[in-house]
Amino acid sequence: MAAKKSSGITFDTLLKELKADRFSPVYFLHGDEPYYIDLLSNYFEQKVLDETEKAFNLSVLYGRDIDHLAVIDQARRFPMMSRYQVVVIREAQYMRDLNQLEKYVENPAPETLLVICYKHKKLDKRTKFAKVLASKGILFESKRIYSNKIPGWITSYLKKKKLSIGIKEANLIAEYLGSDLAKISNELDKMILNIEVDQVSQDDIEKYIGISKDYNIFELQSALATKNTNKAYRILRYFIRDPKNHPMVLIISGLYNYFSKVYLLHGLGNASQREVMQALRLSNQYFVEEYRVAQRNYPRIKTEAVIRLLRDYDLRSKGVGNDHFTHEALLQEMIYRILAI
Repeated sequence: MAAKKSSGITFDTLLKELKADRFSPVYFLHGDEPYYIDLLSNYFEQKVLDETEKAFNLSVLYGRDIDHLAVIDQARRFPMMSRYQVVVIREAQYMRDLNQLEKYVENPAPETLLVICYKHKKLDKRTKFAKVLASKGILFESKRIYSNKIPGWITSYLKKKKLSIGIKEANLIAEYLGSDLAKISNELDKMILNIEVDQVSQDDIEKYIGISKDYNIFELQSALATKNTNKAYRILRYFIRDPKNHPMVLIISGLYNYFSKVYLLHGLGNASQREVMQALRLSNQYFVEEYRVAQRNYPRIKTEAVIRLLRDYDLRSKGVGNDHFTHEALLQEMIYRILAI
């Protein structure tokens, strides 16, 4: 049974179609987020054909090394002892004459599953090629997830693995690992292999991912927001002892993003809790109160001073007007001055 033609299909729906053996002759996987493109590509390469069929019916091509004629030649071949052959084009964004595949897409071979992986960028949907793809095959866009949505993504990922995680713990992982979904999923998978219960704890995160539950940028932000000098200096000493995992550039970036949100909060006036969450791109109302505390401890003029200070230390950490201070000395001085504002 053929898959439903769609240019707005979601990852979950598309994967469900594939698992039900409902295929389309052409798949064009594009977008800013490579994670979902890789998952789908791996499914085509590993799951559609059995091990015997793969030997004769799986072809993996690379965009840098081929032209449209080579692709068409491969796609027009008949499968051997199999219902389908699978032709995967990796790194199709480097294929110079990719649009020349338009005529093939208009009349594709029904026994071939042509999978075109166009990573790190989007196809212009206004082009004739894109319109033909949407009409004759599956045009799937893998969209990058906003940073404030990453904790929810982590929660959902673990839920599918029969594990639950708290709001604070999910945010801790997101804060530490960033928005690289492949990196996050790899770290979560390592942790999952070692957890024997169904609830992820901060101890699990520290033990299996390496994020200290007490000494991280998330806790440093909280210490500065509440003007907790002792806690801020304990975290600072921990960071200084482990500069490889706590580089100054990432600390400054994290604090800059945090105080930028505090500054934005000053401009929201009497906005509702929901409006604050949307404006600050917070994943949960749990964090709004901390920003409110920071807002009280750092009035607008002081917040502006912190942001200027962070910009100054960012430049100094990169050698501009540094006067030969070490990163350790700069970090100590920066935290001291923020607390003194």
